[in-house]
Amino acid sequence: MTTITRQQAYDLLNKYVKGDNYLTHSYAVEAIMRGLAKRLAPEEEEFWAVCGLLHDLDEETAPWRDDFATHGPVSVEILRKEGFNIPVLENAIMAHNPICGKNPETTLEYALIAADPMSGFVKAVAQIYPDKKLASVKKKSITKRFKEARFAAGANRQYMMLIEKTGISWDEFVDISLQSMLEIADEIGL
Repeated sequence: MTTITRQQAYDLLNKYVKGDNYLTHSYAVEAIMRGLAKRLAPEEEEFWAVCGLLHDLDEETAPWRDDFATHGPVSVEILRKEGFNIPVLENAIMAHNPICGKNPETTLEYALIAADPMSGFVKAVAQIYPDKKLASVKKKSITKRFKEARFAAGANRQYMMLIEKTGISWDEFVDISLQSMLEIADEIGL
């Protein structure tokens, strides 16, 4: 198939990914991508969301801990094995991990590489509040913590800043990300 619905993507994700943390991360990236699409590509909102949902499809199948370059290409293999041949989706998934040899080039690809670590970063900020809820998080807190290199050190700040390649400023990205994740806060346990 050359298209994929949200339901097909959801079913595929849940077939290959079982860990709750990986699933909630995928839902968060989906939400951010949906929010970014509303601003950058409204006619492609559903597709952008699917790209976010499936960006880590190979999280539990690729041998990425031994060879990080496999993260992305294995997702493409899974998609093709399942009957989906969608080059734009494949390129976006690969570009979110440039180590696999595909650098981001399109607005969609830049959005996805930025949204991936941003979802974890926003979650990390929420975790420092007593109630551990997104509703408590303020934009100012995200921006302040972003400047602290030791805070959520695993969140690739260079990748997050690539959002500017889409024409979206850091401040707007923070707003979109926080609002998008707030919309699914119950679903992702935040």
